[in-house]
Amino acid sequence: VQLQASGGGFVRAGDSLRLSCAASGRTSSAYVMGWFRQAPGKERDFVAAVTWSGGSTNYADSVKGRFIISRDNAKNMVYLQMISLKPEDTAVYYCAAGSNIRMWFSDRGKTSPDEYAYWGQGTLVTVSS
Repeated sequence: VQLQASGGGFVRAGDSLRLSCAASGRTSSAYVMGWFRQAPGKERDFVAAVTWSGGSTNYADSVKGRFIISRDNAKNMVYLQMISLKPEDTAVYYCAAGSNIRMWFSDRGKTSPDEYAYWGQGTLVTVSS
């Protein structure tokens, strides 16, 4: 599975932004799609994940109520709609895919970068105060 993230940019606090992730290759094996982010000097953190059907989602506490993850399997796309952005949301955002369906059955499976086998190149989001 190949992933290409886009949509990052420079915005002000309170603004909205939508990230997109285009998937290609063996997308049928991408049972779980996720977004992670990495701020300068920090570890890569989980942001949100969605199952193949799009019927189940999971969010980091820091983004609940502000970010929405969705996927369009017909277009092989995953989106991250972000509203009420804060300066602390500034990071490089990565989309990722996991091919182990059992990863959804545990918190670690959904949120650990180690559980995701495929990664995109990242897109930078900068939120000014």
